[in-house]
Amino acid sequence: MPERIDWLDDGTAGGSPHSPRFDDRYRSELGGLEQARNVFLKGCGLPGAWACQPQWCVLETGFGLGLNFLVTWAAWKVDPLRPHLLHFVSLEAFPASAEDVLRGAQSHPELFPFAQELQRQLWGLLPGFHRLVFEDGQVLLTLCVGDAKAMLRESSFEADSVYLDGFSPQRNPDIWDLHTFKAVSRCCRRGTRLATWTIARSVLDALTQCGFVVNQVPGTPPQRDNLQGEYNPSWKPKNGKPAATRREPARCLVIGAGLSGAAVAASLARRGWQVTVLDAAPRPANGASGLPAGVIAPHVSPDDSLLSRLSRGGIRATLQQVEALMPAGSDWAFTGVLEHGVTHPRKLPAAWQPPGALADAAHDWTRAATPEQLANCGLPPATPALWHVRGGWIKPARLVGAWLATPGVRWRGNSAASCLRRQTGQWQVLDAAGQELASAELVVVAAGYGTRALAVATAEGVERPLALQAIRGQVSWAFHAPGVTALLPDFPVNGHGSLVPAVPLAEGLAWVTGSSFERDNTSRLSLPEDDQHNLDKLKTLLPSVASALQGAWGNGQINSWAGVRCATPSRLPVLGPLDAQEVPDLWVCSGMGSRGLTFAALCAELLAARLHGEPLPLAQREADALLPQYAIAA
Repeated sequence: MPERIDWLDDGTAGGSPHSPRFDDRYRSELGGLEQARNVFLKGCGLPGAWACQPQWCVLETGFGLGLNFLVTWAAWKVDPLRPHLLHFVSLEAFPASAEDVLRGAQSHPELFPFAQELQRQLWGLLPGFHRLVFEDGQVLLTLCVGDAKAMLRESSFEADSVYLDGFSPQRNPDIWDLHTFKAVSRCCRRGTRLATWTIARSVLDALTQCGFVVNQVPGTPPQRDNLQGEYNPSWKPKNGKPAATRREPARCLVIGAGLSGAAVAASLARRGWQVTVLDAAPRPANGASGLPAGVIAPHVSPDDSLLSRLSRGGIRATLQQVEALMPAGSDWAFTGVLEHGVTHPRKLPAAWQPPGALADAAHDWTRAATPEQLANCGLPPATPALWHVRGGWIKPARLVGAWLATPGVRWRGNSAASCLRRQTGQWQVLDAAGQELASAELVVVAAGYGTRALAVATAEGVERPLALQAIRGQVSWAFHAPGVTALLPDFPVNGHGSLVPAVPLAEGLAWVTGSSFERDNTSRLSLPEDDQHNLDKLKTLLPSVASALQGAWGNGQINSWAGVRCATPSRLPVLGPLDAQEVPDLWVCSGMGSRGLTFAALCAELLAARLHGEPLPLAQREADALLPQYAIAA
């Protein structure tokens, strides 16, 4: 359940928000706007402190109704000297509903448009990290749902400003205790400014003990005084985390023009890099990313595994990208996806089931399919099935093209990379004849299964190759025959193969089904027996639909497409520097298997964040699980 808020009548448009849990107000007696501006924004020297900076990071200890974020975003928006990138990392153990966040801004018309944009993205807030994107990717809100200390332990960044906010120390002492401030200090650099509305002696003493130099300053009525300070310990901090390095943009070569490579190129170009994408094929998305249409849906598991959590973060990232870059209906449609439990019912985590505390947030992602949805697929009412609310279909090649059109990205086809060589602080990419194709300070290898060979072909050599496996897949598709459209579901279905029922193509409306799954096969030849295999799978997945479409196989109307995916034994992607000590500035982004549409955008943003010392879009432990060192062949 979203956090309950009582709205007390105070004569304003929205009312005064009150927390029954903590028996405290969400904002000061005279309203929160002046407190947000004077206590937090001005208390941290903003907007002046961020003038002309490439990026700025604010850490907030209590998101509440999002007012501090909205005020900071609005100040950034109107500042001609604003930083190119604004990161806002906020902690919240008990998130309010999107509707309450919007209602909280009703008393402030100048903030209401910002609140409306925020409201649209406040869904599915299960425990963990959620990256929300605004202003074409220049304002990034990382909302960390959970205990503040636990969330900070899973963070790795340097805050430039700290907003210490939350219910009063008397009502919510955990957010103001010494251990929380120690965790905050580990996210600070010398000179990080801090501001808070409370002047409680316990808070002042704990901050001082953690290395902050703080002072009382005149406050905003009815508060007589506030605290301001900066992180400047008299000792050398013992920080177990390596200092975040904010790297300056330069030149980058990305090898591979599929989903992985195009996403990386776009994320780096948005941060000012000049990116050249090299590919052996004459056109982009010529490999596994050339699929006519792919299904995107979250992975679910009873224990909410790492793969499940990553898939949700990936879908959120992909949805943000496609909404901004591609026309809905023709290139993608997030209609929802029904997952048919063909071999066994999929089980959701117990806490997701009503009346569990996470049921509402979980139901923004996945819930039991309804009898009406099953009937739409021609399945009996008792069929075990899930409904993925945020699922849908996407044309991968169109997404690749949109990413490659990002300003700062240049694509070069017919450029097959055979070897990488480092000389005088930069990388050279060589072809099979040993001729240089291009050079740059940074190389990202995103060449699918070809990543394995390139990784071992560096001049320095890599003794143990990445455990990447080729997996061939073939889909079958055909245009809608007369009368068939009404017999197909209104949305994609997966679970034993998949069906995308309606994909608009230039020649007409088509359906796509498949795919086959052949390990250690790199052939891209289409095989008639694989088309038959896809029909057999469809008969199990959707018997009535298979009956309606079967004539296409007999009439020679089937078209085939085959590609080679690249996967790891863990089914997790590989993302990170290949070996920072031996081969600096050589990164890998690969191994996404059949979930390239799910993982590409998330991995690209993770790579960019790690390069630039930004807050990560997911928990540190989750990000570290993707490092190449965990995908080395035995």
